[in-house]
Amino acid sequence: MAVLKVIEILANSDKSWEDATKKAVSHASKSVKNIRSVYIKEQSAGVKDGEVTEFRVNVKITFEVK
Repeated sequence: MAVLKVIEILANSDKSWEDATKKAVSHASKSVKNIRSVYIKEQSAGVKDGEVTEFRVNVKITFEVK
């Protein structure tokens, strides 16, 4: 039986929600090992002068505790 833990991370990108998600996983993987999955809980965007300037994600990252 595996023991799994879930952490919640906020990340942003000026390119896309996909890039923000990749950044969240990349950053988390520096200190968390055995990442199994990522769940996008929320997406939002920053807007300035009628243009989207920033993509934000709130993700849940699941990893195995050894």
